[in-house]
This record gives sequence, structure tokens and C-alpha cells, in this order.
Amino acid sequence: MTASLLAGCGIRPQPLTPPELVAYAGDKKARFVAHQEPITNAISLDEAIARGLRYNLDYRVEAFQTALKVQDLDVADFHLLPNAVASTNFLGRNNTLGAYSQSVTTGLVTLEPSTSTPKNDLISDLTLSYNTLDFGLSYIRARQAADEVLIAEETKRKVTNRIVQDIRTAYWRAFSSQRLSERLHRLEARVRRAIGDSRTVASGFDTSPVAALTYERELVEIKRQAQAIEGEMAVAKAQLAALMNVPPDVPFTLSGRGSGARSPIFKRDFNTLVDVALVNRPELRETQYKSRINSKEALAALLELLPNAQAYFGANSDTSKYLFHGGWLAYGAHASWNLLNVFKYPARTAQVNAQEALIDARALALTMAIVTQVQVARIRLFEAENELSIAREFLDVQGRLLAQVKAQAATEKASEQTLIREEMNMLVAEARKDIAFAAFENAYGLVFEAVGLDPFDRAITTGTTVEEIAHVIDENWVDGGKRLSAAELGLRL
Repeated sequence: MTASLLAGCGIRPQPLTPPELVAYAGDKKARFVAHQEPITNAISLDEAIARGLRYNLDYRVEAFQTALKVQDLDVADFHLLPNAVASTNFLGRNNTLGAYSQSVTTGLVTLEPSTSTPKNDLISDLTLSYNTLDFGLSYIRARQAADEVLIAEETKRKVTNRIVQDIRTAYWRAFSSQRLSERLHRLEARVRRAIGDSRTVASGFDTSPVAALTYERELVEIKRQAQAIEGEMAVAKAQLAALMNVPPDVPFTLSGRGSGARSPIFKRDFNTLVDVALVNRPELRETQYKSRINSKEALAALLELLPNAQAYFGANSDTSKYLFHGGWLAYGAHASWNLLNVFKYPARTAQVNAQEALIDARALALTMAIVTQVQVARIRLFEAENELSIAREFLDVQGRLLAQVKAQAATEKASEQTLIREEMNMLVAEARKDIAFAAFENAYGLVFEAVGLDPFDRAITTGTTVEEIAHVIDENWVDGGKRLSAAELGLRL
């Protein structure tokens, strides 16, 4: 015992060694992108979302959280079973346990020393016991664990919607950046030559220096706008790669294909959208499950007031040669009642009521937030739709103007500098249209999320392929109107 105490007092913190740190980091680096389907073609929006749901590490964490809650429920179910305890005790001593008998009245020793205990004895038993109070409380805890599983599922829904929305936003911005970069790089050499020619003309006094500098300023300004837009969207591809769990050094391109926005399904009256959102949103469902868990806590407090009854039945054996029966069956019952629980019950009830009031207050706050989100999402969708329409109209006008300038340049009625300037303007107009389209897609996804419709509502297993997930996502976006109609029908029923 002294040696054990000294050893315990000698324990000191042991930091991780450099080889352990290197090995741990190498293991995580090798595994965080392991067993992923390779990228073989340009990625569509549906495939990007599918890769995010299949390989995104945040989604995987939530999936494991849900699996852990399921295991907690399985463990809670075992608490409903009776206790079965098997024990074996070995008793030994270096001499015989003997004893005298003494007369109570005379004080004289009446017998010689005798024993009924062997030097070495082996005692074994197997006892089944059943506690009524433990069973009742375990049943309540199991029901609460079942609600915790459902809360984890709603949390996973929330993470799924967030990941899908982030991917939609990053995808279209990255696609716009991809197209802009390709065309901007092709025009840069021509822009540099045009600026150089303008400076040469201005220095040779073949034209007005003011006109030449004005033209150069226009080219530089247009180039600055294009590069500013490119810089704004350049990080989108890195963000998209992170959401899909693609390493930064893996190249990939975007096809620009995917589930297009279908805003007419959301052009319904505001109250209908709010009603559907309040039924479907995972945040409000979580509060309902938490309220259900709290109501079961009130029942647990009531059960603690009741007496505790325990029954047991066991088989016993003893190797002592002094026993007349070396094996026997034992059974019995025991009842107890903690009287202090009667005084604790009002405090426990007040605690449960306070928790319920807090949950209700949070639910009301969430309701207001959801109503606001639905309204804001609808407004953003309509504004984004208008902005996209204006951007397309501007692009159409710029396209027709560029066609006229190209025709004039072909007949030498327009200069090369003018043509380059309008081509740069065309590039900026296309980039702004792409930005408006990305904003429109983002607004559509926000309404979809605000209403609480799930873009993906299936379980993902290790055998689920990216193509299968992408197919389901495409169906869910297409059937969004039908699903919303079904939700409305459910509300009326």
C-alpha cells in the first residue's frame, strides 16, 4: 500500500513527444480526404452539393453525433432490465477461526474452543434483483434518450441545409470567377497593347493628348472593375473546395450546370409560407422535443416521491464443510422511502416549470425569427429576380452595342481601341450578370431553407455514391413545389 501511494504521488504530466505529434498529424492528413471518389469531369451544382453531403467533415461530425445518440438509447434500454449480479468470494487465513462460549449468568467458559469456519472458504452466488423505482426512472430516461436522438436528427437537418446553401452560393460565384478569369486573361494582352498605342499616339501629337488620356483612363477603369470583381469572387473556389472536402492542390473545373432556381413555387401568400416554415423548421422541432424531455422530468420528480420496493432471488453456494446445506436459494423483498424527497418535490417542480418557461420563451423568440427570415428571404428573392432581369437587359444592350462596333471595326469605321473598350465593357456586363444570377440562386436557396424544405432527406451510408445523392438532390429541387403543396395539405388536415 505504501509503494502504491508513493507511485501515485510520483505521477507527473507527460506531454506528447514530437514523434507522437508528427504521427498523429500525418494520420489525420492522410485520412481527411481518404476514400473519396475522384473528380473526373467538370463539376455540376448537384454534384458539388452531393460531394459536400458525402464528404464534408462538419456533416460527418453531425452524422456521428446522431449515431452516438442512437447508441445512448440502446444503452438506456438495457437499464430497463433486472440486475443480475454474479459474485465469488475467497476467504483465507493462516490459522483456524475458533471461539469460546461463555455463560451469561455465571461468566464461566462452558465449552472448549470450537470453530464453524474453515481456513479457506469459497462463497459464490448469482442474484437477480428488480427495483421498481429504478425501472420507472430508467423508463423515463430511455424515453428522453429517444427524444435526444430526434433532436440530433434535427440538428443534422440544420447542418445539411447550411452546407447546401453555402455550396450554392460558393458554386455560382466560383463559376463566375472561372469564366471571368479566362476571358480577362485573353483580353489583358490586347488591353496592354491598346494602352501602349494610345500613349504612342499621344506622344506623337497625332491626336489630342486629352482624348488619348481619356481613352486610356476608360480602359484602366474598366480593367480595374473587372479585376475587382474577379478578386471578390476568387476566394469562392477555395471556399467551394473546402465545402466539398477537396484538397486545395487538387484542380477542378465547374460546368455551370445544375438545379436552376424555380422561384414561382414560393410566390404564395406570406401566411402560407410562415405556417409551413413553423411546422418544418428544425429549430422549432428541437424546442418541441426539449419540451417533451422536460415534461418527462416532471414525471421523474413525481416518481421519486414514491416508496422504493426491491425484490431479489438468488442461488448461493458455499464450500464450507461445516454447513449442513452447501447450496441454497435465497429470496426476499425490501422497501424503503426517502422522506426528504417530499420536501424536495416543490423545488424540483419549480425547477421543471422554470425550464419549461425558458423553453417556451425560446420557442416564441424562434417563431419571431423564423417569421422574419421568411419575409426577408421572400423580399431578397424578389429583389434578386429584379436585379437579374436588369443585369440581363444591360447585357443584351451591351451585346448589341458590341455587335455594332464589331461591324464598324470590320469596315474600319471604328478603331481597335474602341472595339477593345466595348469588349471589356461586355466582359464586365457578363460578370455582373453572373453575380446577379449567383445572388438570385442564393436567394432562392434562402427561401427554400427559410420554409424548412430539405434539399436532401435520405440517409447517407458508406455505400452511397455521389451520383445517387446528386440525383436525389435534383429531384428534390424539381419537386419543391409539390412538396410545398403537400405541406400545405398537411396543415389543412
